[in-house]
Amino acid sequence: MKVLITGAAGFIGSHLCELLVNKQEVEKVTGIDCFIGPTPAALKEDNIKPLNHHDKFKLIKDNLLTMKLENVVAEADVVYHLAAIPGVRSSWGEKFSEYTDHNILATQRLLEACKDTKIEKFVYASTSSIYGEMEGRVGEDHMPSPLSPYGITKLGGEHLCRVYQQFYQIPTVILRYFTVYGPRQRPDMAFNRFIHQLIRGEPLTVYGDGMQTRDFTYINDCARATAAVIKKDNMIGETINIGGKERSSVLEIISSLEEISGKKAKLVFLNQPSGEPRHTWADISRAKTLLQYNPLTTLQDGLEQEYQYFLTRYRDGSL
Repeated sequence: MKVLITGAAGFIGSHLCELLVNKQEVEKVTGIDCFIGPTPAALKEDNIKPLNHHDKFKLIKDNLLTMKLENVVAEADVVYHLAAIPGVRSSWGEKFSEYTDHNILATQRLLEACKDTKIEKFVYASTSSIYGEMEGRVGEDHMPSPLSPYGITKLGGEHLCRVYQQFYQIPTVILRYFTVYGPRQRPDMAFNRFIHQLIRGEPLTVYGDGMQTRDFTYINDCARATAAVIKKDNMIGETINIGGKERSSVLEIISSLEEISGKKAKLVFLNQPSGEPRHTWADISRAKTLLQYNPLTTLQDGLEQEYQYFLTRYRDGSL
């Protein structure tokens, strides 16, 4: 089996590549990444470094908006489309055009390249941000109501997948990720910021009152669920939540990081940014049924792994 992964040098993409190259049934993994976004290019180079000399992996440094896609897609049995411009806060204002280009137009170009091929699955990475503000556990059948331009562009990508499946029979599977964390997490995400600020002895910047809660998904659990799509039958047309083992408030996360680090944090509270829901909580019963997905990593263990990863980077002088 040959696999194509867009966004291969990103946080989730690099972990997925590492997982798939070690699967016996996978013959080749081709990654595409244009090294833009909130993660600096140097960090993306570090993300992908362990794969540079793997005989089953090939990286193409190019942009989905401009590159010729037909030939590379024609060689794939499964396409994972993880490439996107992420982030709620930066999606407002003049940067919105970057989101429409990389999250909608790039998705449409990739689907166009796939429509005359015989790929087995097209897996689209979506987000819990498409749901908006919900109460309690959120199932995939809840009506989407995104609160941010970012969420709107990712929902737009979902709709593109569905119409290309309807009219061109592209075998689409949509995965909605809930706040993924762990080693290599993007610099703009909260855990990354908190750990860096703790290590440097700086105040931790908290948006809002810190009582907002998230369903946190550890990166290894997320990658396992994503990789599992390859081998599962009866997946085409499905939309599946990928959530974590437990959820927590931001202030509870900070308390855990204080315990892990042995440091007392000073908090600075900032205004709650537009577009972020108060709470997220994934109903993952569909993932359990279709993917036999069961998140394994506790939040405390996952935070410990992320803290140790960034502590090592700091000691190496590369933070």
